[in-house]
Amino acid sequence: MANFFEDNDDLLFLFDHLDLRAIAQEHEMGFGAARDATTAHAPLDAEDAVDNYRRILSITGDVAANSIAPRAAEIDAEGNTLEDDGTVTLHPGVRKNLQVLGQADLMGFTLPYRYGGLNCPNVIYSMAIEIVSRADTSLMNLFGLQGIGETINAFADDAIKDEFLPRFARGEVTGAMALTEPDAGSDLQAVGLRAWQDDDGQWRLTGVKRFITNGCGDVVLTLARSEPDIKDGRGLSLLLAEPGPRLKVRHLEKKLGIHGSPTCEIVYDDTPAKLIGERQMGLVRYVMSLMNGARLGIACQSLGVAEAAFRVARRYAHTRMQFGVAIEKLPAVADMVTGMKVAIEATRALVYETSRVCDLENSTLRILETCPPDDADEVKRRKQRARVLKRRNGLLTPMSKYFASEMCVRVANDALQVLGGSGYMKDYSVERHLRDARITTIYEGTSQMQVVAAVRGVCGGAFEKLVTELEEREYLDGALNGLKQGLGEGKDRILEAIAFVKSKGPDYMDLHGRRLVDSAATVIIGHLLLQQATGNERKRLVAKRFIECNLATLYRDLNLACTGDVTPLESFEMLAGPVPGLA
Repeated sequence: MANFFEDNDDLLFLFDHLDLRAIAQEHEMGFGAARDATTAHAPLDAEDAVDNYRRILSITGDVAANSIAPRAAEIDAEGNTLEDDGTVTLHPGVRKNLQVLGQADLMGFTLPYRYGGLNCPNVIYSMAIEIVSRADTSLMNLFGLQGIGETINAFADDAIKDEFLPRFARGEVTGAMALTEPDAGSDLQAVGLRAWQDDDGQWRLTGVKRFITNGCGDVVLTLARSEPDIKDGRGLSLLLAEPGPRLKVRHLEKKLGIHGSPTCEIVYDDTPAKLIGERQMGLVRYVMSLMNGARLGIACQSLGVAEAAFRVARRYAHTRMQFGVAIEKLPAVADMVTGMKVAIEATRALVYETSRVCDLENSTLRILETCPPDDADEVKRRKQRARVLKRRNGLLTPMSKYFASEMCVRVANDALQVLGGSGYMKDYSVERHLRDARITTIYEGTSQMQVVAAVRGVCGGAFEKLVTELEEREYLDGALNGLKQGLGEGKDRILEAIAFVKSKGPDYMDLHGRRLVDSAATVIIGHLLLQQATGNERKRLVAKRFIECNLATLYRDLNLACTGDVTPLESFEMLAGPVPGLA
């Protein structure tokens, strides 16, 4: 039987390469908690935990390959159905997929043991998201919304946790995060959906949300304006609503791709709701935490669809004969296929490093909150570590989402090109992969918004501090040291460009932000690949190819960033031309 974890050599490599034992040690709080009926199956030590993670991913890989993937094409062709009563009937294949995932105990990946969850660290969940996304990219949007349960666990009161989290872990419910409105897309501070309390103190919601992934879900976390006199993000709270007569789907979007994932316009008609956490913290704390997790999830989804598209292209290039040879022997095709593979592995290095850092930050904060060390110096050290990790995540999370989503669109597009006319037809899955890939650069924050977020970390010191740490790694291999020297020279050029860009003001920084973020990603990924290359001949070749190709692009981009050119801003009307009339 196929297995989408066990057949992926790079995922297996990373599973062994990442220090999962250290992650498990902190994530499981040193394995020192007293055991009861809810934690009887918790790992005994780090070795046991890592073995458990491997088993969980193997189960995920089996379900993805043998249950989910075979249904993907039919689900894509037929989609879901909006009923006359404002409910949505999921495609039978989607319902079956959710049932199988629930039966395999995979719907409470990161929830604590006491609620029936697997209590996995984020890096393991990230791998599972990639695996599921490879099988059916659209299903990830339901599987990946386990972050709804995480948000409830982090911020809701015990009564709400006890009511909903065991149902999430059993796979009985799915969730949605209802943020976007017709007049509030990327600008969530403009959210206007009203949250108010009736005479009995019951919270109610009134208004419309649009473009809501799985808006027909059983648990709908809703960002709403609870303080009508406060017009910015400080007036927003987070509330939990459930579907019923006063919460209905008004419209089911017809989309380019991800057809198995229902995207809904939902109407709140004085819908009863429950407040999550504190008033006025909805955007500034709760949604930002939720969205950071969602953005990392999209990065993993991007890896999954890119892997699926690449595999179709790799097989086709190997078996398709033209001019008496397999087309993989043709230089132009060989360059495309190897470029796709290197891009996927380079992106994995970045995304799973981000997941690892996320776990370290979460564990550090959890230890400080729940069982702080007795030693004052150790508390101080952990607080300082938490601050460093927070800044690092502020850089790496938007960078990963941006870099991975842009990569997967390129890879899916190149995969279709390798197949030529056959790729354009529905006989092969690459046209579906390309359609599914395209949304990743848009939802959970467009690429442009991710660049705006990431460039602050690049220019604010987080990039330099991270790379300085990465540069401490010594290599006995002369070739690896040569590549490391090239990365050092690239970093110096980035720092020069940062100084110039900052002197020109924030608009100039945003104008050239993509070039700075791409260049910073090149240096960070290059160092991560060098670490992978130690003692691994194939990874040496991957590191060499990535670093040499991308350093050339780095110097080109930074030269452009240092020209001082602001033509797109100063001459926008002339360059863009007049606004077209309606056809």
